[in-house]
Amino acid sequence: MVIYQMVHLTCYLLTFVVAVHFWAPTFKWGISIANVADFAKPPEKISYPQQVAVACTGVIWSRYSMVITPKNWNLFSVNVAMAGTGLYQLSRKIRKDYFSDQKDDVASLEG
Repeated sequence: MVIYQMVHLTCYLLTFVVAVHFWAPTFKWGISIANVADFAKPPEKISYPQQVAVACTGVIWSRYSMVITPKNWNLFSVNVAMAGTGLYQLSRKIRKDYFSDQKDDVASLEG
């Protein structure tokens, strides 16, 4: 009986690891990791369309991953990370473009 349960569990885990339900979100972590690496990038080099796409993708797919059956927690966690990093990058860009001091702009023009 115990051997049957172990074989059944092993087959289930192998089926899950081979399925797209595991690998698609796992590879999607690369986008979030790249976005975290871009935190060191100056805000001038951040792209609005790219970060809006990352943030919206994260929000939409986070919701979807909780609606489907069975719930895909790997998909949920990667999309929460995508939404968080995308929103953070957008906030950096907006702060730089719209809320930076005029003194910084004048100083950069002078010298």
